[in-house]
Amino acid sequence: GYLRDAIATLDRLRPTTIDSYNISVFDTQVYTYNLLQQVLVAQGNYGAALEVAEQGRARPLGDLLSAQLPPAQPIALPQIRQIAQQHQATLVEYTLIPDDRFRVQGKQQGTVAEIYIWVVQPTGELHFRQVDLTTPDDSAPPDSAGGNLEAWVRQGRQALGWSGLFRNQASALPVAPTRSPGRARVELQRLYQLLIEPITPWLPDDPDALVMIIPQGSLFLVPFAALQDPQQHFLIDHHSLAFSPAIGLLDLVASRRQQRPAPGTQAVVMGNPIMPVVPGSGSPDPLVPLPGAEAEAVAIAALLNTQAITGPAATLSHLQPQFNQAATIHLATHGLLDYRPPDANPGLSLPGAIALTPEPSFNGLLTAADLANLSLQADLVVLSACDTGLGDITGDGVVGLSRSLLVAGANSTVVSLWAVPDRATADLMERFYQALSQGEAKAPALRQAMLATRESYPNPLDWAGFSLVGLPD
Repeated sequence: GYLRDAIATLDRLRPTTIDSYNISVFDTQVYTYNLLQQVLVAQGNYGAALEVAEQGRARPLGDLLSAQLPPAQPIALPQIRQIAQQHQATLVEYTLIPDDRFRVQGKQQGTVAEIYIWVVQPTGELHFRQVDLTTPDDSAPPDSAGGNLEAWVRQGRQALGWSGLFRNQASALPVAPTRSPGRARVELQRLYQLLIEPITPWLPDDPDALVMIIPQGSLFLVPFAALQDPQQHFLIDHHSLAFSPAIGLLDLVASRRQQRPAPGTQAVVMGNPIMPVVPGSGSPDPLVPLPGAEAEAVAIAALLNTQAITGPAATLSHLQPQFNQAATIHLATHGLLDYRPPDANPGLSLPGAIALTPEPSFNGLLTAADLANLSLQADLVVLSACDTGLGDITGDGVVGLSRSLLVAGANSTVVSLWAVPDRATADLMERFYQALSQGEAKAPALRQAMLATRESYPNPLDWAGFSLVGLPD
């Protein structure tokens, strides 16, 4: 009772005007949601624990989407079951339970001690598993990071050949690429053992059946498609995957889609703009051109019966009116995962930007805040760019470009988890749109594209980096 009262009080205190401030304040509340989940799990009340997990998911984002709709009550288990049935999806929600001795500025930031996993099948059946990370892993390599889940995720990405920043609430750690196929297999199998193996009895047998994953914390950075079982089969071999920051967000986005006119068939495809200089980067040179992205845009535009917008034409003033009317938007350009304008308050501005062609009134960097302020009707926005699925990991999920696009009105987005290679990406994207044109739903279409691309580019770094976020159909 005291914990529920505390959550109700925190909800009343939470501001509703500045999104980034909401996120920061909400981060200080996550401990209370986690503690109540632990109490309910200890009581064996797994359904109520899932309701609380959902209450503690993506609340600032949910507030923004709810503002576009009639008021709704907090999501309850019957509604969660209904969502699974409506989408014919197996819902898989994770909660990371940290060692509560570690807190920084009021925010819980310790090593993950347990993982809670709920599975809701399309029939409405609810299942629960609890994974203990405090037990020593005898099968781990001798130089592994012990029970540190975040380090395991980082090591898995690093072994694939990824380089960049591994971000959390407290730090941004540079990571050097150390591609090691053998080590990657070990790390991907370890993550499979932790995240998937405990729930395999409840996952669908049909590979086209949807598995909707609701991650938390460092799990947003996991390439789930590339996780490997002991027989070295990838997860994407057996399941069509999609992702959401919360189950309740699926319902909010679906309700918004029902309450507005369906978009037409217009598509906007942009690739390889005249690259801008990044203010505050310390370099006077513009970003490197992407001729492969231009070729990708031309090929995709042909599939979508439109003309690619490239080079000097790819300005915001030219694109924005078309964005607002388009059913499909495809952007093949640079994505900057941690860019904030130099004059922005780092605590009150959301990270991320997309490169467009500069013009006198616009520096060429379409920020996460700019994206959120668009008025989109699009059923699908594809950001075929580097690191577009990333951002600061907070209690609201990953605060990045995909989040901004959902706020702006997109029903779903396809975003990248790392710097995606040009040629493999172009191949994957063409196959994705071909599958869509043949009537496939988005998640099976992306699965088919990954499997086909893998035949030519077997390294998961080349095909496993894209995630479908939002409505899967």
